Amino acid sequence: MIRVVFNQKGGVGKSTICSNLAAIAASEGKRTLIIDLDSQCNTSAYLLGNDYKVDFSAAEFFEQTLNIIMKGRPYHDFIVQTAFPNLAIMPASELLGELIVKLEQRHKIYKLRDAMVKLRRDYDEIYIDTPPAFNFYSLSALIAADTCLIPFDCDDFSRRGLYSLLANIEETRQDHNDKLRVEGIVVNQYQGQASLPKKLVAELRSENLPILNTLIHSSVKVKESHNISQPLINCAPKHKVTLQFCDLYAEISA
Repeated sequence: MIRVVFNQKGGVGKSTICSNLAAIAASEGKRTLIIDLDSQCNTSAYLLGNDYKVDFSAAEFFEQTLNIIMKGRPYHDFIVQTAFPNLAIMPASELLGELIVKLEQRHKIYKLRDAMVKLRRDYDEIYIDTPPAFNFYSLSALIAADTCLIPFDCDDFSRRGLYSLLANIEETRQDHNDKLRVEGIVVNQYQGQASLPKKLVAELRSENLPILNTLIHSSVKVKESHNISQPLINCAPKHKVTLQFCDLYAEISA
């Protein structure tokens, strides 16, 4: 299973959702890989620490595709093991932003998919975190993935962007990856006591959009887990939000 977590809007919790679902999969004994394609490096910092340093990253992986060489580095050279059992990551780098124009000009959009053909033999689940834009990296991820999860925070700006996001995913499915399917929309940072979130979720469901049943509530515990670079299942396994992530994982794995 290759799952991409994608939204064109920033601040909706992509990295949090991607990291915590992958950590739950790893905690259940599944060989799990995260690929971080966001030059902000939030997922990489979450799992490796804010001051992480690696010899090779996703940037070097893509840079290698620009070189006409007989044999490049094997894919596993760009992957590092986290401190958590069964959980590995291809970390991001700020250099991703510098490469994007060259990659677009050289039409390297299928290179990630080619890598996934080999990497999926070694992992039970692969999660791809994407930048908050419909660009080369997010398109590469959608082409390489089996399914797409869409984080959604309950405000009107997110709702307006949801329709163009779904259209872009459908266009990618038709043009590049006919096996791609939207796994669902994850309502994140939900505030159950406020009226607007309830209203928005009800309206989206009335439009038959694929809103998942599990709602991820707002909690300071999420920020605390970011601060200590430990996913919730590792630092607070009994917390309410951790259990919601476990429910979400069970829902999409059913």
